[in-house]
Amino acid sequence: MPQLAHTYSIVALDPTAGQLGVAVQSHYFSTGSAIPWLEAGAGAVATQSFVEVSYGPLGLALMKAGKTAPQALTALLAADPRQDQRQVAMVDMHGNVAVHTGARCIAAAGHRTGDGYAVQANLMLRATVWDAMAEAYEETRGDLAARMLAALEAAEAEGGDLRGRQSAALVVINAAASGQPWRDRVFDLRIDDHPDPLTELRRLLTVRRAYHAWNAAEALLTGDAVDAAQVTAAITTFDAAPDLMPENPEGVFWFGCALVNAGQVEAALPYFRRVYAVQPVWRELVPRLASAGLLPQADAVLRQLIEIV
Repeated sequence: MPQLAHTYSIVALDPTAGQLGVAVQSHYFSTGSAIPWLEAGAGAVATQSFVEVSYGPLGLALMKAGKTAPQALTALLAADPRQDQRQVAMVDMHGNVAVHTGARCIAAAGHRTGDGYAVQANLMLRATVWDAMAEAYEETRGDLAARMLAALEAAEAEGGDLRGRQSAALVVINAAASGQPWRDRVFDLRIDDHPDPLTELRRLLTVRRAYHAWNAAEALLTGDAVDAAQVTAAITTFDAAPDLMPENPEGVFWFGCALVNAGQVEAALPYFRRVYAVQPVWRELVPRLASAGLLPQADAVLRQLIEIV
């Protein structure tokens, strides 16, 4: 029996950023495990309605082999005796788009395509959902993740899935393959079961952006000789990250450590102070890191880091 992932979704290519994405919400458990399929160097697929999951990996394989999205989708539909129950969208890494809404998809069902993207929906409360998604995607400013999330929120504002909401997912990858697939995945977020999955998806997107910014700040402090300009740039980058503190001291602590390892102990002290004010237990990690060779082992430095009031 097929998975009954009636839903709304978007597949898109951002040619400027060189990114492919899929975002989806459904009243179905763990929609992110079945609907979005993406591969750098190939394209992106959303397979939904009465789901035939194989449209995902097979569609990617065909696009990776050089087929355009329309060619790949045509080939898969031709071999599917139940294609009238499928809803599938594809975009290849060159921005070619293909989408199919079978005649037996549950109403309201439909789709709309635009420059490098497709939006599609079935079992919706209203037949205005996919147009609202397209308009939101085209009018929203920001990166691909922000624009796709806006499309999902527009669908929900139009009534969304007739049954309500349960799960969501958002995946963004680099369009061109680097040879290191783990580096090509920019965002990979899933909410499997939640009363308000889009609100939770937006929260997790903010968290992921924060970690990206924290990592970028720490990267500025790597190397054998970190100069004052790098330190200033790192602090500016870190402080511009989405403010998840004091709820989450993780990034603050590790950025403080990066400053210490760059020889900037005095600059690091305010960051350690912020962490200890929220969770004093983090003090215990300092000597453990020193013992592991991940912080300087000099007693004077460790006392500074541990005994901050």
